[in-house]
Amino acid sequence: MVIATGTLLLSLPIASQSGQPVAVIDALFTATSATAVTGLVTVDTQTTYSLFGELVILTLIQTGGLGFMTLSTLVALLLGKRITLKERLVMQEAMNQLTVEGVVRLSKYVLIFTLFAEGLGALLLSIRFSSQMPLGQAIYFGIFHAVSAFCNAGFDLFSRSLVDYRGDLLVNMVITLLIIFGGLGFSVVADIYTKRSWQRLSLHSKIVIRTTLLLIVTATVIIFLLEYTNTKSLAPLPLGEKILASYFQAVTPRTAGFNTLVIGDLRPVTLLFITILMFIGASPGSTGGGIKTTTFAAIAVAVWTIIRGNVDIEVFGRRLPRGTVLKALAIAAVSLLLIVTVTGILLITEQADLQMVLFEVTSAFGTVGLSMGLTPKLTVAGKLLITATMFTGRVGPLTLAFAIAQRLGRQGIKHYPEERIIVG
Repeated sequence: MVIATGTLLLSLPIASQSGQPVAVIDALFTATSATAVTGLVTVDTQTTYSLFGELVILTLIQTGGLGFMTLSTLVALLLGKRITLKERLVMQEAMNQLTVEGVVRLSKYVLIFTLFAEGLGALLLSIRFSSQMPLGQAIYFGIFHAVSAFCNAGFDLFSRSLVDYRGDLLVNMVITLLIIFGGLGFSVVADIYTKRSWQRLSLHSKIVIRTTLLLIVTATVIIFLLEYTNTKSLAPLPLGEKILASYFQAVTPRTAGFNTLVIGDLRPVTLLFITILMFIGASPGSTGGGIKTTTFAAIAVAVWTIIRGNVDIEVFGRRLPRGTVLKALAIAAVSLLLIVTVTGILLITEQADLQMVLFEVTSAFGTVGLSMGLTPKLTVAGKLLITATMFTGRVGPLTLAFAIAQRLGRQGIKHYPEERIIVG
């Protein structure tokens, strides 16, 4: 319903700078990309859409980033409506919580933290942009990019994303910190705020924080080394700017979509590495997509456990349930199958090579928004397929997890006789 409403509004003449309606397929693509907080676009946002159109996109980003159920709950609380048990159960699933306890309180934390993070980010960006444009425009640009970054959307009002701010420390740090905190997951942020001690944090929070830091640091180093001598990317830059650009490009594949390096100029091996980062994505209950950091961590720990010959899958002094690991494997397998299938179809419908198509599809599935330049060239069939992939990437893995949980809950106590097969 949100996407359909957005498509209708973006198709109106008032949403276009030229006064001519944007093609319905492009309006649908943009509305889906904004609601799924992806950032892929078939038409340039700044030059195509009017202020009304941009505000529609911004509203869709905020709605998609926070989640429909979270916004509905907050509105109900403001109106003084009592939240029923059934609504709390739906909220529990929508916000990816283990129990129904505290979901309403978490919704309040979500609102407060979102307003604080986006407000502070908008203020800092507005101050920076005010040196280059009129104050009113600077404030608008600051708000738009702060919301887009925190919601991990990647929409921008610059035709070259943030390439022109590649060496700007303030812009780089504000955008990346908004991306990181938006991608941690609201429950993790609430846990950090209430516990304020590493030892007291939940296992979920510890895994999310450790995995996020590990991925960012590792990706920064790898991108720096792979692109150091690339004359089209890092080679011409001073050392400090090389490090900053590597760090920024290590953070954004975690479903954000901004870029300070031209993606099409990166080396094939770097693009492959970024594709893996986009597949992993952000964390559960966040504004980001992908299979999620905890899914990746659960699989990695399980593989390491098997290699060491252990039985119990242990992390931070706790044992992961077997069902959790099986769900993680199922999510990763189905997600990979989806990406491979869509990639195969697009190789038939589009005039592009394997790497470009695979990069585009993974970006759409992970709701990232990075592109090698294929999006504007897509056929109608390609646009529809990528639109469906963005939608599935935003709701698919989460829906799959709950579907598996419900099926496991209905299986009862029936067990068939066990028999081994040869694997490997």
